[in-house]
Amino acid sequence: MLSKILVIILFSTAAYAQQDLVKILADKSVSAITYAMKHPMHDWEAVCRDVNAVIVYNKASKGIEQVGVSLKVQSFDSGNPNRDSHALEVLEALKYPKVSFVSTKIKAAAEIVTVEGNLTFHGITKPVTIIATREDFVNKLVFEGKFDVSLTDYKVERPSLFGMKTDDMLHFKFKLIFKL
Repeated sequence: MLSKILVIILFSTAAYAQQDLVKILADKSVSAITYAMKHPMHDWEAVCRDVNAVIVYNKASKGIEQVGVSLKVQSFDSGNPNRDSHALEVLEALKYPKVSFVSTKIKAAAEIVTVEGNLTFHGITKPVTIIATREDFVNKLVFEGKFDVSLTDYKVERPSLFGMKTDDMLHFKFKLIFKL
């Protein structure tokens, strides 16, 4: 009889815990991810406002349990159509149209959130760690951060102009806003 009661308590506790978890999508109207590249002759940035991001939010603990982000490579806009077209060629956007990130571990300390996970870019998946700041408002959560990606690590040939190649690193920054 006691074992039956324990099983019932465990299942009801698990069900209660599940009720506290909600999936929240990033607000596309205000969220953005930007990359910056450097070339000996000039630097530039391109922004993606079509950010598909979701968090699993624990209402009871106010913690983030999981993060997922997916972007179309073609959704980045540098303001220069020729540059963007060349980027799509270099990144083989027809073959690898998306970039995605899925968290495997999240650790929060005050307003700093460290997210470990897997980044899939150019058909290759590698573990990455992203550090973000978290700001809580009455009806929204805001996450901002930066991280770098090596083109070589993902087997992307560095673009060149006038025989000179860009730096190997893509510098990303993001601002993701989730309405509660």
